[in-house]
Amino acid sequence: MFLSERIDHTIKQIKEQTANIVTLSNLSLGILAIVFMFNEMAHISVLMIFLAVLTDWFDGKIARKLNITSEFGKQLDSLCDLVSFGIAPALLVYQTTISAFGVPGIWVTVIYILAGAIRLARFNVMTFNGRFVGLPITAAGCLLTLCYAAMPFIPAPMYMVLMIVLSFLMISTIEVKKY
Repeated sequence: MFLSERIDHTIKQIKEQTANIVTLSNLSLGILAIVFMFNEMAHISVLMIFLAVLTDWFDGKIARKLNITSEFGKQLDSLCDLVSFGIAPALLVYQTTISAFGVPGIWVTVIYILAGAIRLARFNVMTFNGRFVGLPITAAGCLLTLCYAAMPFIPAPMYMVLMIVLSFLMISTIEVKKY
């Protein structure tokens, strides 16, 4: 009897943490993206960011499917998203393209990351009605990372413009329907 209750309790705990474990894999991939980028393996960094997108998509699906959504999970997801879709893509573009601009390149990078943090904090305190207010950081990070592939064709200053535009879109009040 005692063993059966203990096993049931353990299974329940594992179930409750499943989405958070997937969320932490998002964070792990974001950290790996940064590490690979600083080790001059930008292509692998791009792959890590896109794998983080997949885990970000799955963690929400899992939480809803298992009915294990929580305030803790929501906060953890935002912290992980800031790393994977804010810091990692911004540093990727900074390191590979806009670092040549010196201090302005640094400031654009910082502004993008700060806008992402503001966007996530605002999301966490608002009631979600099926529409995002401001461009989601996941979308901004994906766009920025996708543009890495176009670096041979897009002039470097355009990346600074892109990061500023994405920053403003993230903190704007435009509404984006969730798909």
